[in-house]
Amino acid sequence: VSDSKQMDFVVLKLTAGRLMMSVDLGKGPASITSNVAINDGEWHTVSSYSMNRRSVSVSLDGSSPDSVSIKGNQLDVDNRLYLGGLPHTHTTRRINASSSFPGCVRSVSLNGAMLDLSKPASKHDVTSCFTNDQTGSYFNGSGYAALMPNGYKVGSDVSVSLEFRTSQSEGVFLGISSAKVDAIGLEMINGQVVFNVNNGAGRVSVRSVGHMLCDGRWHHLLASKTKHTLSLTVDRRSYTTTNPYPQSTSAETNNPVYLGGFPVGVKQNCLSISSRFRGCLMNLQLVKSHLSDTLDLSSAHFLLGVTPNSCPVAMRRPAVL
Repeated sequence: VSDSKQMDFVVLKLTAGRLMMSVDLGKGPASITSNVAINDGEWHTVSSYSMNRRSVSVSLDGSSPDSVSIKGNQLDVDNRLYLGGLPHTHTTRRINASSSFPGCVRSVSLNGAMLDLSKPASKHDVTSCFTNDQTGSYFNGSGYAALMPNGYKVGSDVSVSLEFRTSQSEGVFLGISSAKVDAIGLEMINGQVVFNVNNGAGRVSVRSVGHMLCDGRWHHLLASKTKHTLSLTVDRRSYTTTNPYPQSTSAETNNPVYLGGFPVGVKQNCLSISSRFRGCLMNLQLVKSHLSDTLDLSSAHFLLGVTPNSCPVAMRRPAVL
């Protein structure tokens, strides 16, 4: 919470694994930092309160409170509280809170009144937490992630590696396209992985064969494009297709990387379906020669229906916390 000029503010944040609270009543800031790191994946309870408007105290997990003296008479702030981060358009000025909180928050009260987190005035990139989670990023089937907004150039050689888990027989893994026909695409069709490439002369595809891959288990996928071949490896089983257009070897793409789906109205020249992926992805990489780009969903340009750092152990029952 703060005023428009951020002369008065209260900020509670996580920094270097420790809880930090900063307060300014217009006469200079005061801060408290916890002695114990809390980035351990466990639930923690935080309580903060002011005493006679001369000090502020913070208690962590019921421990004895730490206090710091503050200057000023009262907190003059706007009638809006931001939880978990600040809008991109919000100039931080004196508030050093540029990173959003990558975790779960519940049971928030202000001046004794419990806040209804299911009915905020507005929200951005906020989804449900899970009662039991594991490493990965969860796609709930309603959206997608967009990365590299300035465009990714596939060129003549590229490899895509990722791990996936899904119970759906169809869904988009990845799409990188151009305004013309050049593109690459990875998708799940009828329980099998399909890798499509168009270097400008026509689409070439390679697909997996065997047991259904929509079994809710983790699978490793590696799709590679060279000038003259396409190869696909799923769980150590490899499939290869020769490029029948030897005069056309490079995919001149310039659009963003879309994961799990793509926006309505955006053309993807190497995806046969538009079904959005429902399941979990992790360890996503784009590799060209010796250069590797890790696709970090927590820093994606756009997220819709994606929980970037948490994948439910049982995907059927996400818990609203």
